[in-house]
Amino acid sequence: MTVTHLSALRSSRALSARGMRNMRRLPSTFIPTLAMPIFQAIAFSGTFFAITKLPGFPTDRSINWYLPLAVVMGSAFAGVGLGFTTIRDIETGFFDRLRMSPTPRSALIVGPLVMTWVRTVIVVTMVMVIGFAFGARLTSGVVGLGCLYLASIGLATVSAGWGLGIAYRFRDMRGAAIMQLTLFLVMFLSSAQTPLFVMSGWLHGVARVNPATNVLRLSRQGFLGDVTWNGVWGGVLALAGGSLLTLTFAYRGLRGLERD
Repeated sequence: MTVTHLSALRSSRALSARGMRNMRRLPSTFIPTLAMPIFQAIAFSGTFFAITKLPGFPTDRSINWYLPLAVVMGSAFAGVGLGFTTIRDIETGFFDRLRMSPTPRSALIVGPLVMTWVRTVIVVTMVMVIGFAFGARLTSGVVGLGCLYLASIGLATVSAGWGLGIAYRFRDMRGAAIMQLTLFLVMFLSSAQTPLFVMSGWLHGVARVNPATNVLRLSRQGFLGDVTWNGVWGGVLALAGGSLLTLTFAYRGLRGLERD
């Protein structure tokens, strides 16, 4: 392993550890990420419990439909939260100190991203425990649970890349609204609330081509029956493509910040 790679690894580990310490010292930055999916899972499954009466609905438990949605939404906001943290570092001048250091530029993205993955796993695990307490049941065992974790970590990666890219370009809290608004639009213009066969009109057309629909299908594999390749590949492809695009967007934004 070259000196550059060792330096990038050490810097990434240090930045990741800093993020974890900040989460412990400032729980206000983490609690909303955990509270929101819990609230969504309980509120949606209770309010729309009668959706299971629709002919052809894939489960007789409303929470089995809405819990994966809440989990991936929480994971997405965990990723976007990285953008908020980066904006705060830019505004306080800490990010300028990182840029002036001999830290490899890739570590400025990889380190915080690893911290985001850890935070996402914590959120998913805690929300799942509460979801099971409220009646959620796996239908595909460990494999199905693995699909949910895969969808959650993948969407956190996509959202983190998007949040970082916006943060590097706006450099203040004006970018926060864009991060959140785009996330809500993408997620709720999909099969978030109801299956595709229930939708009609323009909403059906948009949800059908929205990559988030495939991600949600992947996340729900373990709650709606057996895990199938047809239900997995679209979500994996959407996450891989989305991660590549948004992390490239973030890296180019970082390079632009360096030139200014």
